Amino acid sequence: MNITLGLSLSLSGKFAPLGRQIEDALQLFVGDINAAGGVTIGAERGYFALRCQDDCSEQSRCAAIYRELCGDTGSDVVLGPYSSELTAVAAPIAEEHGRLFINHAAAADDLYRRGYKMIVGLPTPASQYLDEFIRLLASLKFWRKRLALITEPTDFARALSIGAQAFLREPPVRRKGVRLRVRWEVRFDPGQATELLVTTLRRGRINSLVSAGSYDQDVAVMRAVLDSEIDIPVLACVAAGRSSFGSDLGEGAEGIVGISQWEPGAQLIPELGPDPREFAHRMRTQTRSAACDYVAAQAYAAGVLVAAVLGKVGACDQVRMREQFSTFRTGTLFGAFEIEPETGRQVAHHMVTVQWHRGGKVPIEPHPPLSDRGSSEYSTGWRLLEAGAQIFGLGHRDKQSGDDGYELDQS
Repeated sequence: MNITLGLSLSLSGKFAPLGRQIEDALQLFVGDINAAGGVTIGAERGYFALRCQDDCSEQSRCAAIYRELCGDTGSDVVLGPYSSELTAVAAPIAEEHGRLFINHAAAADDLYRRGYKMIVGLPTPASQYLDEFIRLLASLKFWRKRLALITEPTDFARALSIGAQAFLREPPVRRKGVRLRVRWEVRFDPGQATELLVTTLRRGRINSLVSAGSYDQDVAVMRAVLDSEIDIPVLACVAAGRSSFGSDLGEGAEGIVGISQWEPGAQLIPELGPDPREFAHRMRTQTRSAACDYVAAQAYAAGVLVAAVLGKVGACDQVRMREQFSTFRTGTLFGAFEIEPETGRQVAHHMVTVQWHRGGKVPIEPHPPLSDRGSSEYSTGWRLLEAGAQIFGLGHRDKQSGDDGYELDQS
């Protein structure tokens, strides 16, 4: 019995680098599961095949592919495309056709507010992207943490911004001195906006900044801030979670914090599927892309979860599989998995923060919930900040900075 996994992927266009990684990861999964004997479906053995078409990073092309995949002669299991932008057009088509839709590569919260009954999400939703970073920022032992949030006018970025602002209003965060002083929600054009951005950051006396736009925008914002020589001790961006960030930014990447859905160095013991480090090694040595970012782990995990659910249900029944996903609680190389039964929204997976150090990414250990009692020197994961004070400027600010200097939290 053949089980076809169908999806569109951006093998060309602006999302191509990540689209090719996803294709490689799914091909790796198909090879692995078939070599292990497939999956038992009733009295038969089921073997997987991959049906992937290039959506060229375009919504119209993506929609056409999903109309075909969800038709009578389409795929047995439908996986989503990469990005919230493309998933926004694919998900309603799957829903209209009553097809299970595995969303492994889109984080926009809006996908789970439209009443879709067949969607299953793997990634942490965008509204929670910055929670761990904000906890870590709050734990740093300097006062008046004046934060700038740089985003784009996209569904993903809006959800991220709204979620971050809500989390920043939480009493434990506010009591640690974290305040949002600058909110920048426009596309960043380095040729025109750099001076305005730098002026705005100086005026707000910003000492921590996080950029959460497209990969190119994040890199451009980091370059603009670094080139301006404005003294911002804590710099972070979503793009810094990708392996290409170090080569694209060069020495400027040193010390920058990344926000990532997954890292191979994270301490995970999966219940299903391979070890994260083993998977990352095989992606880098046995695939054409020779890279392994979070999107690859998400895609492979999607395959592992589909195989497990098929084995439990014993049939490729779309409704029964969706029902099984609603009660499924497990862990893969990507991390914990559990969804809200009604919406399909992921509730168990957590983001990972990393810091660029000597040309590589170093995972920062998760910080416990913020306490209102006492104040630690630094959380374990942030000892890089302490050790790298020369990079960040902590503790050796220009003596002439006057009121822009930091007050140490003496609590």
